[in-house]
Amino acid sequence: MHTWTCEHDGVLRFRVPESWRRPDGTSVRMVRLAIQLGMRALLRSYSRLDVVGRENLPLDRSFVMICNHSSHIDAVCLLASLPVTRIHNAFPVAAADYFFSTPLRSCVSTIAVNGVPLDRHNGSDGLQACRQLLAEPKTALIIFPEGTRTCSGTLGRFRSGVARLVAGTDVPVVPCYLSGAFEVWPKGQLLPRPGLLRLFIGHPRTFADTVAADRDAIARISLQLRDDVVALRGKDTR
Repeated sequence: MHTWTCEHDGVLRFRVPESWRRPDGTSVRMVRLAIQLGMRALLRSYSRLDVVGRENLPLDRSFVMICNHSSHIDAVCLLASLPVTRIHNAFPVAAADYFFSTPLRSCVSTIAVNGVPLDRHNGSDGLQACRQLLAEPKTALIIFPEGTRTCSGTLGRFRSGVARLVAGTDVPVVPCYLSGAFEVWPKGQLLPRPGLLRLFIGHPRTFADTVAADRDAIARISLQLRDDVVALRGKDTR
């Protein structure tokens, strides 16, 4: 059976069975569906999540969603913007040293949200796993280019991982901006507080004409994607 290996600092943490990600049976599918529906209900009632621009999602093909990163609630909000029929084909990229640091966290991250482990200090293996997923039909890959949650609420520098992933390909990148997550559940706070969340989804962009080995081009892609997210932030008129 194919497994997804989660490593950090060269230490094997856990092997995630492929059957948990793309389950053929009903048990994992039903558990994930119940969790996803429950999270969506909580987001609507407790956090009053509002999604703007859902029609911009290219649901007929595989694509990457990027977003600012303020809270653990971010990935859940992006997952909630997708049709529930796509939850088994949606994969948030998650920090291996946190979400996959123990067998229990690995199980929860995999079964609940289909998380893909990425070593923040050496992301080559994680990028290859992302490429494999995007090569499959109708995959939605969720990535936070800042690499970590903000401690101040400001948008940080975008790392080059997304640019290296999509450069020279026709994979669409969909910029998103999530407003209110820092106020609802900032880093260091134990549980989220009530508040209004608004997710803005922008128009997809591709970078097929970019040479993946060109460092300057990779830097330009990262800057462009960050500018796209900043532009969506300007739509938040609260």
